[in-house]
Amino acid sequence: MLDLDHFDLALLEVLQRFGRATHQQLGERVPLSASQIGRRVQRLEALGVIDGYRVVLRPEKLGLGVTAFTSLRLKHHGDSIVEQFQQQIDTLPEVLECHAVVGDADYLLRIVAPDLSAFSSFVMKKLMRVPGVDSVRSNIVLTTFKRNGALPLAHLSPGAASA
Repeated sequence: MLDLDHFDLALLEVLQRFGRATHQQLGERVPLSASQIGRRVQRLEALGVIDGYRVVLRPEKLGLGVTAFTSLRLKHHGDSIVEQFQQQIDTLPEVLECHAVVGDADYLLRIVAPDLSAFSSFVMKKLMRVPGVDSVRSNIVLTTFKRNGALPLAHLSPGAASA
């Protein structure tokens, strides 16, 4: 476990919501100077706690009206098949996330497409043709009311284990 104090945790909480804030602006929310903020952010980046920065886009505003969570099973599980599968999935921009999972499926994917027809075409012409894919099962998102939630950090606070 990393050694993070209450300032680090407060800084991470704020950064998850306001990633574009300047060190000065962060200092207004976390009681530290801009230079202290800068040193802490650099340390958290070096430790790998901060993985990167990005802009979150709304798919529906950009013509990507279908989001699906797709469970996928492989025919075989040898190292070469898994490696080939992962390389192929990495090249598909429609696949936003891919997680190896335990349960009824081997992988869980989050996929976007302009519409149901495009999604169907993607599954049939691209996803099902990825080497090693045996079966695909999708759940289409109807509405989203929570997106890109911040990671909960309360369990890292001093005394959290006894609470």
